[in-house]
Amino acid sequence: MRYGTRRLAICSALAAGALALAPTAEAVTPTTATISFDCGAYGSGSATLTATQSGTSAVINVSTSAITAPISVGANSVKSTLTLTNKGTGTVTFTGNSNPAIPAGSPVSTGPLKGTVASGDSLVAKSLKVVVFGITATCNATSAQSPGPFVF
Repeated sequence: MRYGTRRLAICSALAAGALALAPTAEAVTPTTATISFDCGAYGSGSATLTATQSGTSAVINVSTSAITAPISVGANSVKSTLTLTNKGTGTVTFTGNSNPAIPAGSPVSTGPLKGTVASGDSLVAKSLKVVVFGITATCNATSAQSPGPFVF
């Protein structure tokens, strides 16, 4: 075998091996789920959770009619913590203080809420804590997450 042909064969084999070992893109399923929350004196209603994943990092955005803004809320002024159960036992929290501007009387949207996940995690929303202008609303899930848990 000539030097150039041998070199091409070795480089091709190395490239094929590198592709075989390259990490695959991970995806969460489903990407959108709904659940109902009871927020005590602040109200109750449904919430839409939208999840994305990149490796061990995940992001969940929350939009809920369970809490409405009594006055206009500026962008990036809502601090939120979403707690999810993992396979019915442990918990995982997603946190953030990012939100779009929310007009008075409108449902609260918050996110991206960031968290860390492991392959095989199966997460169901348990509670949502929202802090706006120093006032804390704690919401507890009152329904099953539909269509089911977020599986990472």
